[in-house]
Amino acid sequence: MFGTALSQLRYGAAILRNRRIRPYDLERIARDLVATLAEFGEPGADSALLPGTAGAVDPAVRRTVTERSLRATARAAARHTAYYRRTFDRLGIDPEALTPETWDQVPVTPKAELRGLPAAFVSAVSAPALMALTTGTSGTPTTVWFSRAEVEISVAMSTVSAVLAQGLRPQHTLAYAGCSRATLPLLNVEESVTRIGASFVQLGTVAPAVALDRLAAPLGLRGKAPQITHLTLSASYLAALVEEAEQGGWRAQDFGLTHIGVGGEPLSEPLRERAEAALGAAVSTSYMMTEAVPSGGTPCSEGHLHHTTEFGHLEVLDPVTHAPTEPGGAGMLVQTPYVPYRDCTLLLRYATGDLVRLPGEPPACELAHLPATSQILGRWSGPLSIAVPTRSVLELLEAERDVPLPARSALAEGPPGPRLHVLVRRLPAAGLLGRLEERATALGLGLNAIVLHDDPATMPPTGPVRADLREHTFEPARPATTPVTSPA
Repeated sequence: MFGTALSQLRYGAAILRNRRIRPYDLERIARDLVATLAEFGEPGADSALLPGTAGAVDPAVRRTVTERSLRATARAAARHTAYYRRTFDRLGIDPEALTPETWDQVPVTPKAELRGLPAAFVSAVSAPALMALTTGTSGTPTTVWFSRAEVEISVAMSTVSAVLAQGLRPQHTLAYAGCSRATLPLLNVEESVTRIGASFVQLGTVAPAVALDRLAAPLGLRGKAPQITHLTLSASYLAALVEEAEQGGWRAQDFGLTHIGVGGEPLSEPLRERAEAALGAAVSTSYMMTEAVPSGGTPCSEGHLHHTTEFGHLEVLDPVTHAPTEPGGAGMLVQTPYVPYRDCTLLLRYATGDLVRLPGEPPACELAHLPATSQILGRWSGPLSIAVPTRSVLELLEAERDVPLPARSALAEGPPGPRLHVLVRRLPAAGLLGRLEERATALGLGLNAIVLHDDPATMPPTGPVRADLREHTFEPARPATTPVTSPA
C-alpha cells in the first residue's frame, strides 16, 4: 500500500523534526491496518512500524529527538499559554537552551494549578473543540481541552492499539463499562471499535447485576459472535462484577467474553485471577491518563510497566522535593506530553500524583528498550501512601472471599503506627484476621494493626472508587414476572 508507506514516512519525518502531525496520515495508517485485517485476517509484518510500537532506538538518536521535543514543547507553552509565559518570564528560562540535563530548570506543574484555572494552560493559537473531564475520584475533576486534530490523532492511535493489543476484529463486540462522563475515553473507544468494523455497546457503570445480564444476553447479530466478546472498565467496577458473579451464582460459561481490558485504577493479581475464573476471559491492564494522552504505559511479561518515549517525556520524582528517584525507590510520575501530539492544553512536568517504584536493576524483558517502572502503586496523599500503597492493600484484601468487593478500607495514622480498617461480610470471621496479618507481613506492610468491621458506619471514612460513579437505569436487574389473571 504505497499511500500508507507515504503516510508512515510523513509521520516519521514530523516526529524527527517536531513538525505538525497531519491527522490524515495517522487515519490513513489506521484505516489501512483495518483493510489488512479484512483481507488477510491478521496485521501485516510491518505492524511493528506503527505509531506507539517502536522498537529499540540508538541512544544518541533518542537523545537528539528528546531534546528537540522538549524544546519544541517548552517553546510552544512559553509563547502561547498564560501559565508558562509567566513562569518562564519570572524565572528567566530560555526554551531554546533547554536540554534533557537542564530540564529540571522548569518547575513541576502541580495538579491543583490545572484544576484551578484550566484556561491558563490552553494555547492561544489552538482551536479548543472538546472539553474532557477526569472522574474526580481523587478530588475535583480536572479539565483538559483538546483540539479536533488531537482527537483525530488520539482515535487513530486507539484504533491501532485495539487491533494489536486487544485483538479486536470485525466479528467482535466490545462493551464499554466506564462512566459516561469520561468523554475522551468513551469517544476513543467507540470510534476505534466501529472503525475496525466491530460492534460497540455503551454499558456504563450500571448496577452490576444489570451489567452481567447484558454481558450474558445473546446478540443475535449476523456476522458477529453470539455474545459480547470484549469488555473495557475500571478495576473497582470489575471487582463489583466479580462480587455479583460469585455471590449470584453466575458461571464463566454464561458469558462469551474473550478479553477484559482494565484501566484507571491499580489491578491486583488476586482480582485478576478471580475475574478470569468468574467471567472466563483473559484480563489485561495498561496505564493512560487524560492529562498525558497519548503517553502511556504497557506491562511486560515480567510485571514492569514500560512507558512510551515517542509521545512524551517521563520522570519519576520525589513527591515533595521533586528530586529524581533513585533505582529501587518509590516516586511520582511526572509527564510532559510532546508537541506536536498536543496543541491545545499544554503541560510541562505535570505532577500526575501516580506513584511507582523504579527497578533496582535494569530489566531484561522484551520491552527493556523502554523506560520501566513498577505498576502504579496508588496516588500520593502523604508519606503513608508510599509506606502502605493502595496496590499492596488491594493485593492483601482482594484475595479474601470474606472481604466484599470492591474492597473498602481506611488507613488511620497514629502511634505506634498505622492501623488498617477493613470492611468484611460479617463478624466474627474465623481465621480472617490471622490470615490478613500474616500476608500483610509477607507484603512488607508496616501496619501496627488490622481492624475488622462489618458495619461501614463504624469505620473511618474510605476513599471513593470509580465503581461508585454509578449510573442509574430504569430497568431492574431481573424484572419480576407479573402473574396473568383470567377475566372474571
